[in-house]
Amino acid sequence: MNGHAGHENPATATTGAGARPWTADLGDGTYRNPVLNADWSDPDVVRVGDDYYLTASSFGRVPGLPLLHSGDLVNWTLIGHALERPEPAADFAVPRHDRGVWAPSIRHHAGRFWIFWGDPDHGVQQINAPSIRGPWSAPHLLKAGKGLIDACPLWDEETGEAYLVHAWAKSRSGVKNRLTGHRMSPDGRELLDDGRTLVDADLIPGWFTLEGPKLYRHDGYFWILAPAGGVATGWQGAFRSRNFSGPYEERVVLAQGSTDVNGPHQGGWVRTPEGEDWFLHFQDRGPYGRVVHLQPMRWDDRTGWPVLGDEGEPVRVHTKPTAPAGPVEAPATDDDFPGGRYGKQWQWTAVPRPGWTVEHAADGLRLTCVRTPYAHDLRALPNVLVQRLPAETFTVEVGMALNSTEPGAKAGLAVLGDAFSWLGLERGGDGAVRLVHRYAESVAEHERDAAHARPAPEGRARLRIEVTPGARCHFAADSGDGTGFRPSGQVFAATPWRWVGALLGLFATAPEGRGSAGTADFTAFRATGAGYRSPTTQAPTQDARSTTHPHQPPNREMSRS
Repeated sequence: MNGHAGHENPATATTGAGARPWTADLGDGTYRNPVLNADWSDPDVVRVGDDYYLTASSFGRVPGLPLLHSGDLVNWTLIGHALERPEPAADFAVPRHDRGVWAPSIRHHAGRFWIFWGDPDHGVQQINAPSIRGPWSAPHLLKAGKGLIDACPLWDEETGEAYLVHAWAKSRSGVKNRLTGHRMSPDGRELLDDGRTLVDADLIPGWFTLEGPKLYRHDGYFWILAPAGGVATGWQGAFRSRNFSGPYEERVVLAQGSTDVNGPHQGGWVRTPEGEDWFLHFQDRGPYGRVVHLQPMRWDDRTGWPVLGDEGEPVRVHTKPTAPAGPVEAPATDDDFPGGRYGKQWQWTAVPRPGWTVEHAADGLRLTCVRTPYAHDLRALPNVLVQRLPAETFTVEVGMALNSTEPGAKAGLAVLGDAFSWLGLERGGDGAVRLVHRYAESVAEHERDAAHARPAPEGRARLRIEVTPGARCHFAADSGDGTGFRPSGQVFAATPWRWVGALLGLFATAPEGRGSAGTADFTAFRATGAGYRSPTTQAPTQDARSTTHPHQPPNREMSRS
């Protein structure tokens, strides 16, 4: 598999103290949404045999194109990444939080896995591999251009013909709200025509921000499942035509309705070996990012249209898909960093450079204190190792030691978004190491103190962040001064980046200069939750929906375009 393969982390318990932050499997034959309660943005899914594979947007983070595996569409593990780094690599030498890999599609054809995506600044790209674990090919630019996003292929098994559909980003192209289709060579390496507009949503009353298409064949129709209405407030649409070139008729097949699941849309349809149909999609949750829901799906015998969720509204609790029994799983969060290696759940905020990490014989992540002019703004640092917020409420802890004599060297644990806050250690000009807590608002160019510094006499600390509803972050630390864990600073409200939820990050920096600036060690990274008890007042197959947020006519909220 391309990129830093990472290591496997055994999952922790699912209930009680020390529980995983979130699991979707309720252990009684039902599941709760979201099935992936973290920022797996713009998901797409494919089934091969009895296995399901999911990928998602990775934007400019490295490695890219995460690959998740499930045996039942509810329990998922992260098995690696398909993209070693976005191309051209020089464009991603610095953080590009809103660029790079947008809304990929994953398919299996002719014995190979294929992933197509649109990079809004470069065009439609694809990679492929004989196995989900690779080796994956180098990115191939299938269609160059600005604003080409959300690409999806289709191989028609009946005719042998291949097709491609994509959407548009107005910020780069001046075009939006339409879907363009091409005939494609079966090897996925070239387009056979200049393309034509398949759907122009400007001509559909009430529809706007149409994007994210997924292309299928079913029951003699070409189907395009595509969201509209904006990331936070939109709905899922379905389009069908007997001919690829159209005309297409449309229908809304999933919307918030009387539930509290805002903007349910953009994902993929998958059919189980038993013939059950399911739909995976995202819900935008601000600082938590775009979490993934699983909806039952059926085809209406009378109309032929798909029906998603509970008659077009999202479900909260539902019977699991029919599948062999398996373990309760969730993507890893914890890490002991064996031999100095980090797990698959971690990504860099830009293309990494040699020497940022130091492998060694024991457990613990050893980060080089990278000399940088951006030491006072974590948002500009390429050498931040990040992972997603794993749930709505959780507590994360990590031990650390600063092994640097360089004045101004520092390292810590951060919550990173358009605003950021971090807690860690810094070497002062007097040679002493102190526990420091700093933050920056979204409009600020430099960080400032969130609390008074206090001594860390051994140059070590244990750092803690408790995240409560609303992504409110409560910082605390044990600095080794004999007083144990003490709260630090005011509550910090995490914020997303433009298309990305807030992230947990580890970093080490030093002021500009010559020579080595030392290292920082991080040990025993742990993220825990309080466990979960299945509701006893609901039938397992019923939807645990709120009726306090009635669906309103869609507003023109910001989209990725």
